[in-house]
Formats: sequence, C-alpha cells, structure tokens
Amino acid sequence: MLKIRLKYLSIFLALISLLSFLNILYSYYFNLYLNLNTYFYTLLISGVFAIIFFKLKSGKNRPNLFEKILTILFGYIFIPLILSVPFYFSIYNLTFLNALFESVSGFTSTGFSIFINIKQIDQSLIMWRSTIQWIGGLYFLFSIIFLIDIYDESLKRSLTNFISLNNSEVIKQSVKIFILYFSLTFFIFITCEIIGLRTFDSFNLALTLISSGGFLPFNDISIVLNTDLKKIIFSALMLISFFSIFFIYNLILFKNRDKNFFYEDYNLLLYVIILVLVFLLFFGYNNDFINLIFSIFSSISNIGISLNNEFNNLQFIFLLLVIIGGSFFSTSSGLRFIKIYSLIKFSLNQILSFSKPRNIFMNRLLFSKTNFEMNEINKYFLSIIIFIISLVVLTSLVAFSGIDFEQCLKISILTLMNTVNSSIYGIDDFDFQNINFFTKYSLIVFMIVGRIELLTLLLIIKKYLFKN
Repeated sequence: MLKIRLKYLSIFLALISLLSFLNILYSYYFNLYLNLNTYFYTLLISGVFAIIFFKLKSGKNRPNLFEKILTILFGYIFIPLILSVPFYFSIYNLTFLNALFESVSGFTSTGFSIFINIKQIDQSLIMWRSTIQWIGGLYFLFSIIFLIDIYDESLKRSLTNFISLNNSEVIKQSVKIFILYFSLTFFIFITCEIIGLRTFDSFNLALTLISSGGFLPFNDISIVLNTDLKKIIFSALMLISFFSIFFIYNLILFKNRDKNFFYEDYNLLLYVIILVLVFLLFFGYNNDFINLIFSIFSSISNIGISLNNEFNNLQFIFLLLVIIGGSFFSTSSGLRFIKIYSLIKFSLNQILSFSKPRNIFMNRLLFSKTNFEMNEINKYFLSIIIFIISLVVLTSLVAFSGIDFEQCLKISILTLMNTVNSSIYGIDDFDFQNINFFTKYSLIVFMIVGRIELLTLLLIIKKYLFKN
C-alpha cells in the first residue's frame, strides 16, 4: 500500500511556523496590528501539523517512486491550505477560494493575484505574499532531489556523480540547496540595497527573484527601477533563478568538479548570448533596448514582470521564451532548454542519417562528453506531448468563462509555465478576482500541474490507469 511521507512535509510546515513567527515580530515592531491575529493562527496550525506529521510513522522501508510523487503532490495541495490562512482571516474579507488562489499562486511561484491595488494591502500581508513564494521555490528544489530517480542520467550528472542518491546523499544535497538558496536570497537583497531600493522593497524583491515568482510589493516596478543602471542590474539578478542553483557553487569548487557539472549552464549561457545578439541585431534600433533586455530575461527566467513597455510585435516570442524556460536545477519553470535543444539535435541527426547514411552523427550536447540515450529522448518528447494536452484542456476550460480565445491561450501558457501575467504578454489587466469559481479552480489545478515535473503525470496515469 502506498503511503505519503508526512515526515518530509513536516520540515516545510516547521519552516512556515518559523516564518509566521518572524512576521509576528515584524508586525509588532512596526505597529502593524490589522492582520496580526492571522499569523498567530498560521503559527499554531502549521506548528501542530508539523509535530503530528513528524511523529506519525511512515514506515521503515525506503519510499518507492510513486510514494514520493504522491508526497510531493499532497504537499502542493496541503501546504497552500496552511499558507492561505492569513489571506482568509485578513481584514480584506476574502472568500476561501480567493485566499486559496492567492496562496497556490504564490507557492507555485506563478504570481497571479486577486489583489488589484497592492498599495491598499497591509505591509505584513505583502511580506507574507513574498514569503510563500520563497517557501514554494525551496519546496520545488527539494522536490527535485526527492524525485531524482525519475530524471534522466545526464541531468543527474549535473548534480552528482552518484547513480542513485541514498539517504545521506539526499540530506547532503538538501542542506547544500538550503544554504545556497538562502545565500543567493541574501545576495539579491544586498544588491537591491546597493542600487538604492527601499529595504522593504529589497527584501520582498529578493524573495520574488530567487523563487522565480511574480508577486511585487507595489503596483508598478518602473517607479523604483527609474534609471538604466538599476534596470540592467535588476535584469542580471533575474538570471539567478534561470541558471542552476549549483552553478556558482560549482564554479568556486571548479578544481573538484567534472565538466559534466557545467554542461547545462554552459549551454544556457550560450543561449542567452545568442538571444541578446539576435534581439540587438533586429530590434536594437530604438532607445528601448534596455527595457527589451529586461523583458527577455524576465521571460526566460519565468518571472514575467515587466516595466510596462509594450512590445506588441514580440508578445509571441516572449511566450515562446517562457515555454522554453531555464535550468533543470533552478526555480524557473518551462519545458527546459536542454530538453528542447536535445530533441531538436536528435531530430536533425535522424534526418541527416537518412541523407548521409555512411556518416555517424553523435547525439551529444555542447560542452558535454556524454551522449543522451533514446529513453531520454522519449521522456523529453512525452513531456512536450503532456504540455500540449494540458494546454488544450486548460484553454478549453478557461474559454467556458466567456474569455476571448487569445487571452485564454496566453493565460493557459502562463499558468502551466508558472509565469505572472504582465504587459509584455499583453495581458497585464486580466481580472482574476472576478472570474467564476470554475475557472479559478481550473487555474489552481493547472498551476500545480505546471510546477511538478510533467513526466510525473505520465507515471501516475501509467500506475493507476494502465496497471498491466
């Protein structure tokens, strides 16, 4: 019988308790009493469940793959319920559905919001919105380690030389992730302080950027990023969630690292350079190139925020960049650049092998000595098929609300790629508060679907629908 590993989830519930306590201290220090009681409720509920989950016996046997998948899925359902408590009991009279929508959007690092005017929200609740993104980003990174067995060998090698991770190796990598995640958050915060942003804004933006989220502590980011230098530095900070979280760590310890630890980031770096050069060549004729670079980096990192500069002729390209996504071991979403690049190269090699049968074509990525296997290509292809099916289903569901097809398609893409709606996609004024309950529940489900590895859906379907 499959069991959910509740002890794993107790770690994040304990972290929620700690962050609730910090929010209580912040509220007392700055005399923000409007929503103070809500954080006490969250502290109590998350603390009680953390203790219960930790004490419950989950079995001595090592969890199998399907137990791990069910655990992660349960976490994406249960943890947002806890995180929604401050929204539901706040002074803003949110319905349960709106509170849940906001918390799922934050926890999945999507950034859709039912709040129209951020200035009217209490500062402590703004900080809570940013906090749940940070927790969600960390949960996602830990989930990659927890589900490492479903991924292909080439991507595993960018993390470790071990074929399979035992408990000690999982703990080691998890601790490393937490330290790197916290350190990079602090680095972003300090950088925002240096360029002259308010401490409150710097803190919230640091939590947003590291988690590849979309919640902002203000309505318009153009107000604080009012110089070209600030825009350039902020654009560079967005790339932190695009590259692997281990990238800087591996660079520092380069002498002890095999080149396989870098191959994905090298390919991503080349991808970014080519993108910048192409846009510079074809669209660098006006004075908005810095804003254009900002939009490019925001899209490839799946953050999605914009400077309210409209590039109507480039909306489709930006959506494509969102779909491609970033690094495997990052908080960004998307189908992943390496997967798409591998599929394209494999397809070209197959075509060339028919035209030149005497030649041998190697299915190898740049900066890597390892060939990718056919079973890996099958996984990549199935991920794309599942994405297309999910996109068709969600677009159809949203269309029932009477929303025009173009908006339905854009919202569906951004939902599955966990990217916030903004002016660079021509959909910044979408009203999430007044859409019907069916559409909200559909978006909630598919925000979670987009955050988990799409391959896990196939494994669940195979397990329960095709048992033979």
